[in-house]
Amino acid sequence: MSQFIISSDSTCDLYRDYVAENGIAVVPLHYTMDKDGVLTEHEDAFTDYAQYVDFYAQLRAGGFSRTSMLNYEAHVSHFEKLIAAGAKEIIHVSLSGGLSPTASVAAQAAADMEKKYPDCTIYPVDSLAATIGQGVLVREAVRLRALGSSAQETAQALREMPLHIQYSIIANDLFYLKRGGRVSAIAAAAGTLLKVKPVLSFTQEGKLTVLEKCKGMKKAFASTLAKMERLQPTEQERMIRIVHTDAEEDARELADLIEQRWAFRPEISIMGPVIGSHVGPGAVAVIWKTQQLRND
Repeated sequence: MSQFIISSDSTCDLYRDYVAENGIAVVPLHYTMDKDGVLTEHEDAFTDYAQYVDFYAQLRAGGFSRTSMLNYEAHVSHFEKLIAAGAKEIIHVSLSGGLSPTASVAAQAAADMEKKYPDCTIYPVDSLAATIGQGVLVREAVRLRALGSSAQETAQALREMPLHIQYSIIANDLFYLKRGGRVSAIAAAAGTLLKVKPVLSFTQEGKLTVLEKCKGMKKAFASTLAKMERLQPTEQERMIRIVHTDAEEDARELADLIEQRWAFRPEISIMGPVIGSHVGPGAVAVIWKTQQLRND
């Protein structure tokens, strides 16, 4: 069986127990919470569900979470630790290059490590997404490794997947995305004035785009299901997943609707603090794989 190392940054939003069970090497990002003028730095490495809920409670109470990209030095340190522990082949899945320079920095660090350690090969993969979209690539790497696929075969499969992963991200509003520079001020203002639920997706470049503005969560769910009808899910058991930012009731309602239509109930998880800082509380998102390429 192939024993290559599977690695990712913490924006893959995989729970700690899954990471440990599958030997995934996760390099954590950090966030800084500004609450009442007091700054506290934290690592994106929650171990308990209550920590996620508390993070969103702090945002709702007026806290402001700032994030920073994972820099070159952090990637080099991460890779060198893996190599020192005996790694010969590493697949590393990064946060979308359309959201952050993290993917290009990871690729540069990987190339430099290969020069320094010629007997080690590192395969960088740009997820062109984040959170569960990034996480599903890591999960697929775990599955393929268990089937005996080589690192090269697995990396090629992962690089072909991202544009087949569809997204429907229903934000509570665009305040956090605008503040973090992830959507334009004009788009954010329109959403706030209309008091709507913006529905977003990722472009082929891995950037966020506003697809629609729906009046209420139920209409946003209807829009999501209509998109799933147009772009039919494949490989449902592995690829349909839901994530939320402390909006578990809404996430369950969307899971109910998907289960009624496709006879499969998606796994539900809560989003981590780094991507959650930009999405804000009260959001729900679903991903699914299609034969068609992402075109939104």
